[in-house]
Amino acid sequence: MENVKHKIEQLRETLRYHSNRYYNDDAPEIEDYEYDMMMRELQSLEEQYPEYDTPDSPTKKVGGKADNSFESVVHSVRMESLQDAFSKEELYDFESRVLSAVSSPKYCVEPKIDGLSVSLEYENGVFVRGSTRGDGNVGEDVSANIKVIRNVPLKLNKPIPFIEVRGEVYMPKKSFERVVDRQLLNNEKPFKNPRNAAAGSLRQKDSAVAATRGLDIFVFNIQQTDGVTLQSHKESLDFLKELGFNTVPGYTLVNSMEEAIAEIERIGEKRGELKFDIDGAVIKVDDFEMRTELGSTSKFPKWAVAFKYPPEEKQTEILDIEIAVGRTGVLTPTAVLEPVHLAGTTVSRATLHNSDFIKEKGIAIGDIVTVRKAGDIIPEVLCVNEHKSDTVYEYPEHCPSCGSPVVRENGEAAIRCINPDCPAQLLRNLIHFCSRDAMDIEGLGSAILETFVQNGLIEKTEDIYLLTYEKIENAALEGFKEKSINNIINSIAHSKKNDLGKLIFALGIRHIGAKAGSLLANHFKTMDSVMEATIEDILQIDGFGEIMAQSVFDFFQNEKSKQLVKSLEESGVNMNSLHVVSDTRFAGKTFVLTGTLPTLKRAEASKIIESLGGKTSSSVSKKTSYVLAGEEAGSKLDKANALGIEIINEEKFMEMIK
Repeated sequence: MENVKHKIEQLRETLRYHSNRYYNDDAPEIEDYEYDMMMRELQSLEEQYPEYDTPDSPTKKVGGKADNSFESVVHSVRMESLQDAFSKEELYDFESRVLSAVSSPKYCVEPKIDGLSVSLEYENGVFVRGSTRGDGNVGEDVSANIKVIRNVPLKLNKPIPFIEVRGEVYMPKKSFERVVDRQLLNNEKPFKNPRNAAAGSLRQKDSAVAATRGLDIFVFNIQQTDGVTLQSHKESLDFLKELGFNTVPGYTLVNSMEEAIAEIERIGEKRGELKFDIDGAVIKVDDFEMRTELGSTSKFPKWAVAFKYPPEEKQTEILDIEIAVGRTGVLTPTAVLEPVHLAGTTVSRATLHNSDFIKEKGIAIGDIVTVRKAGDIIPEVLCVNEHKSDTVYEYPEHCPSCGSPVVRENGEAAIRCINPDCPAQLLRNLIHFCSRDAMDIEGLGSAILETFVQNGLIEKTEDIYLLTYEKIENAALEGFKEKSINNIINSIAHSKKNDLGKLIFALGIRHIGAKAGSLLANHFKTMDSVMEATIEDILQIDGFGEIMAQSVFDFFQNEKSKQLVKSLEESGVNMNSLHVVSDTRFAGKTFVLTGTLPTLKRAEASKIIESLGGKTSSSVSKKTSYVLAGEEAGSKLDKANALGIEIINEEKFMEMIK
């Protein structure tokens, strides 16, 4: 019995962790199906051993919680979750429970949209508030971001006194592809799937960012209303259409569970063709009076059930393995497959993840493998069913794009090309090189750089400094007039005078941010000294660990990196540190900046501290000398108080630097 209790507690802890990663961090680590199966196992154990059941179990709670960075919204009508079913038998069990309370029910069947559940409120036909589900009782106010979603009506077609509706905010597949492409170009961690992309976008502090993400919504329920009386779910969906809402597509009224199952199967066959993700289909008792009789549990309505489609798996043969170089230099293996029909589409390619996965599974060309679509989107190889060769596929030692040697950094599964001029990485590297914290070349944003690359004006990073007015003018590009061309040329010329630290950061060395670039420049003073430094030399810099030191050393061992630096120097780019400390009053002092300062930006304060011989850190420790705190300082302030570190405000800081 003690083993059962331990198993239950272990499942609860694991489910809470993954629930938090899914609902609150928008960064799931496992597939929905794995989570659902763990939840099902916990439910079964709690039913068998009721003495170990507790009211705070994940089986009793809706998964999310309100984010304290938004205003809380208390839902006057609870936003419930749905009970899941994974087989026809479970659907018939649901029907039996319904028939024990009501007679001759009709059911409404609709796709289960995979997105983020929200509430929309309207007064006299005008939108007044939008909020997330949160834990079902309390959500967060995301009205500003809801307003920029294209299919959210800000004014209804009828001025009814009050209505609250529930919908699912989602990201169409095409929008998801565009967002991920943009994230990769900007060297950001891409969203894992459209559901998490939608959730992350809806929780943006800046609604202008949310507006660029291409979000959409389907409305599927009326939570409460004044001024109108409705008898059934289908009637309510028809009414929502009249009001101007984009309702859940393809909802169908059926007379029996047999018809409902047939409709679920029809939806399942078509899901691969949809422009949005679904993770199942929902069966709802149509009549509202029957729903009242059936009631709800602490978590689920008893009048609805969600059928979850299992991940479809098929066997096929690996015909070839191709290696692609991503925008961050990572070499990604893809299996070329004997085409197979999977989750509504024909699949002929599937990811093999990385070299460790290939070695672990012993994968070779010709093997018979099992393939599935992860999250119903990305085809992946799961396992080998039959080996056709004893020779496991060997990863290339040189980049397929540029021929440079590839490296694998400690603690990473990824093998990558670090050549700064690798054609596969060119655009991303250029965008980073010209960005504000790097060489800060105004006028060379991502769109213009992409145009220059496409038209052959830039083929490698150093070509930026070979651009002339005549080259750009002769390219006859649309929108490039005398003033705009001159602005670009002047900005390029101005960037040559930047400090060495900005140039080091601009080179895009792995693990080296803007601050680390400054530390290298301030310590070694010249680019030649940085390039000649050993790992031991670099480790002398306070704040540098082995991974950072190794990354810098490896970068400058690369012949292409050396050639890039030489070309930049020949073009007149500054190769020396401009950092001069004439006043050392902060020598040996470490500052941590937290919160929003009244007049200074953090970057400005950091620059002042460093100019006076001090340094800044991102975390509070016993080595911290001062914490410079502004509004909304948060946990760093608490830690400083606990350690007895002196806390100063901007006024005190300004006195210290007089």
